[in-house]
Amino acid sequence: MREFSGTWMRHSGDFWGGFAAMLVALPAAVAFGVTVYSAISPHYAAFGALAGILGATALGLLAPTFGGTDRLISAPCAPAAAVLSAFAIQLVGQGVQPVAVVLMMTVLGILTGLIQTLIGFLGFGRLIKYIPYPVVSGYLSGVGLILIGSQLPKFAGAPIGTSWLDVLITPQHWDWRSLAVGGVTVVAMLVAPKLTKAVPGTIIGILAGILTYAGIASTDPSLLVLDGNTLVIGPLGATGEGYVELITNRWNQIGELKLSQVAGLVGSAITLAALLSIDTLKTCVVLDQMTRTRHDPNRELAAQGFANVVASTIGGMPGAGTMGASLVNLSSGGKTRISGIVEGMMALIVALLLGSFVAWIPIATLSGVLIVVGLRMIDTDPLRFLESRSTVLDFSVVLAVVGVAIFVGLIAASAVGVILSILLFLREQVGGNVVRRKSFVGQRSSTWFRPEVEMKILEQKGNTAVIFELQGSLFFGTTHQLYLTLEPELAVTDYLILDMQRVQSVDVTAAHMLNLVRDVLSERNVPLLLSNVRENLPNGRNLREFFELAGLVANGTTVIFMPSLEAAIEWVEDRLLGEMVKTDANLPPLELHQIELFKGSKPDTLTDLKACMESRSCKAGETIFSRGDSGADLYLLRSGEVRIMGYVGGSSRLCHIATYGRGEFFGGLAFLDQQPRSNDAIASTDAELYVLTHEKFSYLAEAHKRIAFVLISQIARTLAIRLRHTDNELTLLQEN
Repeated sequence: MREFSGTWMRHSGDFWGGFAAMLVALPAAVAFGVTVYSAISPHYAAFGALAGILGATALGLLAPTFGGTDRLISAPCAPAAAVLSAFAIQLVGQGVQPVAVVLMMTVLGILTGLIQTLIGFLGFGRLIKYIPYPVVSGYLSGVGLILIGSQLPKFAGAPIGTSWLDVLITPQHWDWRSLAVGGVTVVAMLVAPKLTKAVPGTIIGILAGILTYAGIASTDPSLLVLDGNTLVIGPLGATGEGYVELITNRWNQIGELKLSQVAGLVGSAITLAALLSIDTLKTCVVLDQMTRTRHDPNRELAAQGFANVVASTIGGMPGAGTMGASLVNLSSGGKTRISGIVEGMMALIVALLLGSFVAWIPIATLSGVLIVVGLRMIDTDPLRFLESRSTVLDFSVVLAVVGVAIFVGLIAASAVGVILSILLFLREQVGGNVVRRKSFVGQRSSTWFRPEVEMKILEQKGNTAVIFELQGSLFFGTTHQLYLTLEPELAVTDYLILDMQRVQSVDVTAAHMLNLVRDVLSERNVPLLLSNVRENLPNGRNLREFFELAGLVANGTTVIFMPSLEAAIEWVEDRLLGEMVKTDANLPPLELHQIELFKGSKPDTLTDLKACMESRSCKAGETIFSRGDSGADLYLLRSGEVRIMGYVGGSSRLCHIATYGRGEFFGGLAFLDQQPRSNDAIASTDAELYVLTHEKFSYLAEAHKRIAFVLISQIARTLAIRLRHTDNELTLLQEN
């Protein structure tokens, strides 16, 4: 007893949530079913009501059982009603018999479910989120308008076969009784949410419509009978020539369908599957945002597809995860998938117990419900696109999708929308600049800290080496623009560096253009340097391998791949400096008087300074100091190389900041301000060092103030030169 009580307490919210959701989903499902089957023949309206009930039951029981989203309510929906109604009207217009139309709709529903299941199992569920917003917006608005148009004749009580346009321009077709019932339903649905949140607006609208019908029937006895009454759904008919026999007959006739007929349904099935999938996943995303959860799109689509197969097999309508019922479920206490199962069970129980009541629901009431649903499907947000010239074309995509959906068809609308979105994307890509920054080696520097004399030479010769940092997508739409940018430099530059760090993708046309650039440069014996040629682009492509397949092979002469832009700049710097490049590691260690910092100092001064220094040897890979160390020693590099490594931007990954070579000093900032080390210093080769501790310097300063002053002045001057150069680089980066 206690376990039962605990279970009930845990799932009572699911029960009430599922029950409340049923009150919204079931009337809408009946309305959708009546809409679809009435398009076949007025006599099929009752079959449509049962199709809606069976669809709500099958989807409600199976989709949450196998799906992956809590609180999601699945039921027949507006997109399914719009597509199936248009499909039925088209077949009837071609003279297809009603029984055959029902059979074709059954096969269409099964194919739709199979396609959804396949999408889920293949893992394509995540791709639906990449459908452009203008296409989805236009599509849903188009479906909403189609739904409204299909309901206008029923809303006005016009004769079967009357188009919505004829209804609007021919008042003679109007039945004031139907208009009154439908009008009260619409007003009640729109006003109810402003008056109360306790009862769903759909329920209030249906009750208002039924009461209005009852009021009219009190003055017209002909409305108190079901037989021949075209204003209500009528008997559901489950025996004799009724629904059960119709279901049996359609499966007996499945074998008579030709393969070509089934194949002809694939296009409509793909369209319907896409619509139902979008509707479901859009609802899932909203639930995720409201409950801070995350759904599994592939599992959900597979479950929805399976449920749609079963629903269609037993004669029900296919559907999707519905927004309204799901939000009612959430607000009524639903927490798990059990609430969805409760909704399906309650739909069946209520339909069985109140079947006779369903027969008396006015068709105009259901039409009014669907007109409100259609109005709510129309997305007015794209109207804001008209406020700016930059987004007018995006609005045109929405408008085109809506127009094609109404006047041509939903399949054509989806194709037109995707094509237009692709064209807009290409426009944006072509209009963007694939060159992020142009600079020269004289303005930039590698991570190698060079002596002042070398830096002056690089500033003088650096304009003969140009750097282009590329970005975005290099494809056929941007290739010509990029070549026009590079072309003026091809005839004058001595070195060309193209950095690929921010390149997202490259196609064959762009690779062919780079081959052309290589050929033009090779005629002048100028190398093409490509830096950051990554093996894993965001699109998954191996850029190095792709370049090699396209003929852009690194050969060390005409084409050179560099691991980073800094490495490419360093390579060019070495060649611009010529004989002044890094000295051979076999050269003997520098003496104090040979170090640039102390050139011109008196021998006696250097003798006293050397007496305060200690010599130290470091092996390759040895850490000289680490970040956070409290030492304040000054290091003079007599031979070898030392790399400075730091944590850039607060990351936990060490990055190469600078390299010091023979004759340079490092550790000057800590030596001056006595603060902990901010980086790591690691010997990249065997190195010989002079080390001046701060204690020894303090002793030196007391005995030889002149020496201390000269040393501090030289250190400060060198640091100022480095800082000025760095400041110029930062200014360059900000300007671009």
